[in-house]
Amino acid sequence: MSSGLGLETLVDQTISVITNDGRNIVGVLKGFDQATNVILDESHERVYSTKEGVQQLVLGLYIIRGDNISIVGELDEELDSSLDLSKLRAHPLKPVIH
Repeated sequence: MSSGLGLETLVDQTISVITNDGRNIVGVLKGFDQATNVILDESHERVYSTKEGVQQLVLGLYIIRGDNISIVGELDEELDSSLDLSKLRAHPLKPVIH
C-alpha cells in the first residue's frame, strides 16, 4: 500500500473503508499518517446480511490501522443518502487473503 498518496484530497470528506477482515466502515476522514493509519469521525460500520437490511453500528471517532485496510474510497453522499439501506440485502464480505 502507498504511504497515503492521494488521501490528503479526502480529508474532511466522507469515505468508505473496507478492512482486511471484510468490515465496511464509513466516516469523515480527519487524518492519516505515513503508515496509512486513518482517523475517522462520525463513523459507523455497515453490516450486510442476506436476510435483513443493512445494520449501521455507531462507532464515533475511530482509528483504523493501515495494515488492516484493503480499500479506501470516496463516498458520494448524495447517492448514499438516496439509498434505503433497510431494504438492501447482500452477502457479508469475506476476509482478504494476501
